Amino acid sequence: MRRRYVKNSAQEATQFRARAAIGFIAVALALVGLSLWYFKLQVLEHTDYAKRSEANRVKQRPEVPARGLIYDRKGRVLADNVPAYRLDVVPGEAGDIDVLVASLSKIIALTPDDIERFNDTRRVTRSFLPVTLRLRITDEEAARFAVDRWRYPGVELVPYLTRRYPYGDLFGHVIGYVGRVDKQDLEKLGEGTAAFSHTGKSGIERYYDAILRGEIGYEQIETNVDGRIIGSLGRIPAKPGVDLRLSIDADLQRAAIIAFGDLTGSAVVLDPRSGEVLAMVSLPTYDPNLFVNGISHANYRLLMDDPAKPLFNRNVLGGVAPGSTLKPLITLAGLDSGLRTPDDKVLSTGEFRIAGQKRGYRDSHGGGHGWTDARKAIGDSVNTYYYRLSLDMGIRKFDEYLSLYGFGAPTGIDLAGETGGILPSPEWKAKNAKKQGPWYLGDTVISSIGQGFWKATPLQLAQGTAALASDGLLRRPHLVSARRDDFDKPWAMVEQPAPRAISRSAANLQVVRDGMIRTVHGPGGTARVISGGLPYRIAGKTGTAQVVSRRGNVSINPRNLPMHLRHRALFTGYAPADSPTIALAVVVEGGGYGASTAAPIARKIFDAWLLGKMPEQDPTALAAALATNPFANVVASASTASTPTAAAPAAANATVEPVSTEPAR
Repeated sequence: MRRRYVKNSAQEATQFRARAAIGFIAVALALVGLSLWYFKLQVLEHTDYAKRSEANRVKQRPEVPARGLIYDRKGRVLADNVPAYRLDVVPGEAGDIDVLVASLSKIIALTPDDIERFNDTRRVTRSFLPVTLRLRITDEEAARFAVDRWRYPGVELVPYLTRRYPYGDLFGHVIGYVGRVDKQDLEKLGEGTAAFSHTGKSGIERYYDAILRGEIGYEQIETNVDGRIIGSLGRIPAKPGVDLRLSIDADLQRAAIIAFGDLTGSAVVLDPRSGEVLAMVSLPTYDPNLFVNGISHANYRLLMDDPAKPLFNRNVLGGVAPGSTLKPLITLAGLDSGLRTPDDKVLSTGEFRIAGQKRGYRDSHGGGHGWTDARKAIGDSVNTYYYRLSLDMGIRKFDEYLSLYGFGAPTGIDLAGETGGILPSPEWKAKNAKKQGPWYLGDTVISSIGQGFWKATPLQLAQGTAALASDGLLRRPHLVSARRDDFDKPWAMVEQPAPRAISRSAANLQVVRDGMIRTVHGPGGTARVISGGLPYRIAGKTGTAQVVSRRGNVSINPRNLPMHLRHRALFTGYAPADSPTIALAVVVEGGGYGASTAAPIARKIFDAWLLGKMPEQDPTALAAALATNPFANVVASASTASTPTAAAPAAANATVEPVSTEPAR
């Protein structure tokens, strides 16, 4: 029997209404969700998406400022900027970098060095920032790139100003140079540096890089779908770098270099009244223009491997035993400490012995100088006077005074990397030369004539000499004398710290000055060779840093020794003696005795400054110097002279032992 189903209209209506309600709620929820999502996009995240949309058509192009110019004291440009083009790549827009570089190399010359620098820099740079691939694009290369520009998204030919050094190697160690921003620069200075193609690497360019380079500006540009610029939407202008005026005089700098001829060495010339550096020469030198657009590995290796070290600034990085050039300051210490009066006399017999010891310490004159007071001790360079004084003073007080005179610490000059040299002390020896035993009285004795563990920079020697010339006031040497924040603004003088008094006794200072005048103008003066025909008076002191001593009666010809074992010749002094306007220190490596090489160089520098007399240039010496240098525009190189040569048989009996020989001349 078939079961009959009775239709329940009420139940079906209820079910329909329930289903309809569920559907309505689902649709309503979907609409609410869609509305919320739309609200989120249009209201809450409008700014973010607007920025993303804007970024697709609006880009920020960095605007690199002009680097500040550098002038000498007379307004001559030592470092300027010239227009050029470079090739920049934005890695995030350029696709496969390797393919891109390979393609670009077909129309633009790219060296392995260019590619290596580019890859090193882009690895530490955000992908949306431009990275330089090639500098100094030629006109022909620019034309070829312009034709195929559309093939290279993310690649731009950018006009820029590149650095130029009009005087070339004349100021290599002073101005220094800028070089391409590399991986180390980005890690040290931050990725903001990537917008700059160059940064200071050495010298003034490095020390003042933060103000020389200026501040980056930006331009908002609108592009079409092909990436072509269709307009500018706004600009934050770049702020140019600060201009600097140095105290250096280009004419005096040239005179100092000519005075050296083909010799290796250094010279620092100061104005004792202010601490301004008038000239700073380190030879051999180099042309900083070689580095601006990236020096090749091969050429850089040539400079680094040169035994004469042309990249090494001897004035602030190198230290030499000051030898007898310390004697004026040590005399002042003896007078100011009360251990000596100007008229106290010491007998010089030619050899000095410490009580109870067999070893003798030679004087600068084999037969001795006889009875010697303070003035004669300086002028005739009498070692015995200082041997005796150092033992009476003791190494502690000795160090106290020499530290006051600026030794053992950097001078604070505005050049990066300055060293402080070595001021000998028991503590220094215990830490750095403990194998040589404790501090002996003999260490004190040889320290008194600038030998032993002593290391002083030419700059320190010039600073101490300038203090003697300026009533005992020790001033900080400096290169930058003024700055200009904008070309149409006046120069602002750079304030310097107050000088420090190293002596308050005018009488004692005068005794020392008298002794230094005697050095040049006295009958037994060690530098009287330069006094001929002088229309002014020089106060000076010769010095010889000898690094090889004889065993027994072995005779050694210094010319048969390697350069690093030959005597260093030194001269310090100031002029005019009665009213000084110039003080200097000259060091000649392998130069023999101070009176024979360093003093004549100093005389030429004095004449150039005081008389306007430029030294005569020896064309033979200059030609020989240039012939030995891998770069034809380097002024002077002593590569040949400084190459170690085979020593004569007598040299085999020589030992490296600091002694002093300052001949009477």
